[in-house]
Amino acid sequence: MVTPESVKSGIESGLACDRVEVIGDGQHFQAVIVSPVFEGKSRVQRHQLVYQALGERMREEIHALSMQTLSPEEFASKGGAGGSPASDHG
Repeated sequence: MVTPESVKSGIESGLACDRVEVIGDGQHFQAVIVSPVFEGKSRVQRHQLVYQALGERMREEIHALSMQTLSPEEFASKGGAGGSPASDHG
């Protein structure tokens, strides 16, 4: 079974992140990801970067991943509290 920790580790190994929080039940996951790489990128481009970081796991092991992708500046403007991954599905 895939764990939130293994999803977090996969994201961090493939993408330079300031912060990654992941919760989930083994098939469905929710994540808050803060990365300077997201600066100037659209929501779709940000999500594609995360999917690339997870590679084959996204197609084979992870059935659903809801994510909030923020640049460090966006995260700071939210008061550094992007909320728990369960609080936003965007």
